Amino acid sequence: MQSFAPAGEPLAFRQALGAFATGVTVVTARSAAGDPAGITANSFTSVSLDPPLVLWCPARASRRFALFSQAEAFAIHVLAAEQQAVCDAFVRSADGQGQVAFDDGPDGLPLIGGCLARLLCRRHALLDGGDHAIVIGRVWQAQRRDGAPLVFQAGRYGHFAPAAEPHPSPDSSA
Repeated sequence: MQSFAPAGEPLAFRQALGAFATGVTVVTARSAAGDPAGITANSFTSVSLDPPLVLWCPARASRRFALFSQAEAFAIHVLAAEQQAVCDAFVRSADGQGQVAFDDGPDGLPLIGGCLARLLCRRHALLDGGDHAIVIGRVWQAQRRDGAPLVFQAGRYGHFAPAAEPHPSPDSSA
């Protein structure tokens, strides 16, 4: 293992965080003008089952920060292994560079097809997270299909290789 460096050294901190593999999502919402917009985010996690809450963290430096931090409703799309091009399209532009088609969902939310899961959310809270904001969404609709997820780790995309045995169920009596 490499030597420790102060967390204030951005490169060392970023490299340490890069050791953690994450799934990849695209968050979509409507702009104030009503245009569909998306942003790639791997800073996504569940917060609570009751009530159903999730969070994601847009960067304050993003040109899309205002749109997504102020959105009252948004959809989080968990991308499938074959959707790297979708991810890349939203890294570069809010409209997916015209490469991604949007469907109109409930409440006019722009939706992306082919994803593994989709969570429709209303903003529950917006918190300070340093150079990011922490957007907590209350999920009001969830969809899922079978398939392999798109995974990101150490600056590279990959695939998840499940173990032969499933994870044991948690002991709810503990």
